[in-house]
Amino acid sequence: MKPSLTKTCQILGVPTQSGTSERGCIMGPTAFRIAGLPEMLEELGWGVTDVGDATPSALTAVSHSNPAVRNLDAIIAWTEAVSTRAYEMARSCDFPIFLGGDHSMSAGTVSGVARYAEERGQPQFVLWLDAHTDLHTLHTTTSGNLHGTPVAYFTGQPGFEACPPPVATVDPHHVCMMGIRSVDQAEKRHVAEIGISVFDMRAIDEQGVVQPLNGFLDRVRAAGGRLHVSLDVDFLDPEIAPAVGTTVAGGATYREAHLIMEILHDSGLVTSLDLAELNPFLDVRARTALLMTDLAASLFGRRVLERKTRTY
Repeated sequence: MKPSLTKTCQILGVPTQSGTSERGCIMGPTAFRIAGLPEMLEELGWGVTDVGDATPSALTAVSHSNPAVRNLDAIIAWTEAVSTRAYEMARSCDFPIFLGGDHSMSAGTVSGVARYAEERGQPQFVLWLDAHTDLHTLHTTTSGNLHGTPVAYFTGQPGFEACPPPVATVDPHHVCMMGIRSVDQAEKRHVAEIGISVFDMRAIDEQGVVQPLNGFLDRVRAAGGRLHVSLDVDFLDPEIAPAVGTTVAGGATYREAHLIMEILHDSGLVTSLDLAELNPFLDVRARTALLMTDLAASLFGRRVLERKTRTY
């Protein structure tokens, strides 16, 4: 009997809202499932296993000198647990998918898949699709909302002495950000210092998405790297994706977002995915959950002629 050629993916829910002050992200994984994400993947020929939801490690009280920092004990517990699950998924399937949950989850998802890449002797790359750079540390955050810190954490920046170190880090030169349009001064300095590639919305307005994205993908391909894509709802314009607690006007359009996903699929380079910051409590008739699921479908190969007309 010939071995099955079906590619396999595993889906893990990360129902955390500890990194944000806006309640509701805890319902994100359920909303993605109800929106039909597992069924969509099966229709596209993937062998799908839903491994359920992550649960945090045991909480240990942690204090910090920055009085603004909120829920640090919970963030550490989630990061430890999710990092372990992400690593195990990367080892046991072709494509792990993580359903959030606020973007603090990526401290765990990225460090976990990076550990697997390190074992394979491959560099880990990250495409960060977000309105924010999420480059604060525990010392620089003024809001105390730690969904603004995961990139600094998984790139191994100083400022996380109160946290266990990441199990593996990502070279900042291997991170590309697109859609950025809300950056604090401390984060601006940090971007310049550590060498992350950033294409903000002005760059996208001037160049489009194709040239900067293909340039980054060429780098991943040349290095023989693995590529993790982290898609935050607020990457999208709030007119088309209202279900996020951190709306910033002027985000990516429907076609820009789908084009990015289609190019990523054509590249064959993507090895793992975050769908982050979906807050169903703020959605309008599941509009955002359905759009994010459709974007995932484009990443996995669905074409325009295969799309169904939706009625609301």
